[in-house]
Amino acid sequence: MRRTDAVGRLTSLWSFSGRFRILHLTWFAFFLSFVVWFNFAPFASTIGRQLGLDRTQLATLALCNVALTVPARILIGMALDRWGPRRVYAAILVYAFVPCTLFALATTFPTMVASRLALSVVGAGFVVGIRMVAEWFPPREVGMAEGVYGGWGNFGSAAAAFTLPTVAAVVGGADGWRWAIGLTGVMALGYGLFYLRAVRDTPDGDAYLAPRRQGALEVTSRAGVVGLIALQVPLVGVLALLAWRLRLVGFLSPAAMWAAVGLLVVVLAVQVRGILRVNRPARAGAYGTDDAYPFRSVAILSLAYAVTFGSELAVVSMLPTFFGETFGLGVVAAGAMASAFAFVNLVARPVGGLSSDLLGSRRRTLLTLLVCLAAGYGLVAVIGPSWPVALAVLAVMACSFFVQAGEGATYAIVPLVKRRVSGQIAGIVGAYGNVGALLYLTLLIFAGPTVFFAVIGASALVAALACRWLPEPEGSFDSAHVRDAAEVRPIVHAAETPA
Repeated sequence: MRRTDAVGRLTSLWSFSGRFRILHLTWFAFFLSFVVWFNFAPFASTIGRQLGLDRTQLATLALCNVALTVPARILIGMALDRWGPRRVYAAILVYAFVPCTLFALATTFPTMVASRLALSVVGAGFVVGIRMVAEWFPPREVGMAEGVYGGWGNFGSAAAAFTLPTVAAVVGGADGWRWAIGLTGVMALGYGLFYLRAVRDTPDGDAYLAPRRQGALEVTSRAGVVGLIALQVPLVGVLALLAWRLRLVGFLSPAAMWAAVGLLVVVLAVQVRGILRVNRPARAGAYGTDDAYPFRSVAILSLAYAVTFGSELAVVSMLPTFFGETFGLGVVAAGAMASAFAFVNLVARPVGGLSSDLLGSRRRTLLTLLVCLAAGYGLVAVIGPSWPVALAVLAVMACSFFVQAGEGATYAIVPLVKRRVSGQIAGIVGAYGNVGALLYLTLLIFAGPTVFFAVIGASALVAALACRWLPEPEGSFDSAHVRDAAEVRPIVHAAETPA
């Protein structure tokens, strides 16, 4: 790694002009969306006691909080490529105010379920900033920029856990949690309106590239059409798995569960029809080599993100319990030990992106981090009661570093695969993070922590092996965006202020 180049880029992060201004405004939009998305967890026990909810009902609310994030990431990716990140991110933040306020005012369990389902859409806002940042940063710097965006923005979940209980305590009274949650909605509304005025989709003189066809991801080969259809099956299947889990906790009856599965089959059929319609040129072999892109990049990156971000979501959900049961710690101590996993994100994800920028091969960087990730989970799998607690925390933090650096290295490649459809590609890859989380957490129901960690490590090795066939994006280290052979649709910036 070239030390002077790395130091120069890190120093530039503290600038608040030009493209760095856009980066800071956008990672904060992501940060705020995650504060809203995770504003339930700090008050789960308080809400349960006050409204008389049992553990099954609280588990149902937690599931509802992620239920629609998978399809929302796909749909938001389409909207993003069509209307631009400025409008879409502002719309998500403004929208968040409504279900957030509804949840803060809720007095019945059905109202809470409906509002948490609606709020799960806000968790899909991540994909919007991926394209915004990629539009403003050249390929040679995009890894660091996306790493900062993802790592600093993702810290919103930890910020919610630390700050919202304090806000509730300051307000005081039984309704302190309502005021704290309602405040996050007001903040999202205000920042969404500000963001709409404060940013532009592209730098001056650079036009916004839009997909030629709407309704599904545009691919450029017959193999890509088959691959895209195949990728839809797990995305829909994981929603069927979620319906089954809701059945396990008693929220859905058997008839309702099978009705949901039937609806998902219909949804899959509609998706396949849309893919075939949008990609008629690809099926006819109409794309030249100058406009084609390898669809296997999308599939491999989806697998990598399922292993990295998917495992992060799953591990964060179970780690406090794991520390408590393994070392006999109380709730507060176990939570504090487990929080080390999330804190690493502030540094690890930017380092993963920066490494991808500076080490000369984005593919090799991701492959190496996945191998290290597998070793990290192998180490965590053998943690036991005989370990010193401090050593166990260090092992978890080391594993967490490679998990989140792998996320940064993954999204250092995603926006470079095909610029005009980068929003949809980011949506698919991001959705697979949720797929991985739900699959790993389902495994945890039937297996203990040792098997859980070992399986994640083994799947990381599979993803690393797949990276051997991951192509380096064309122009991956260029100092400017390469023009794309595509329809260019200008976006009007009349309502925007200069950046």
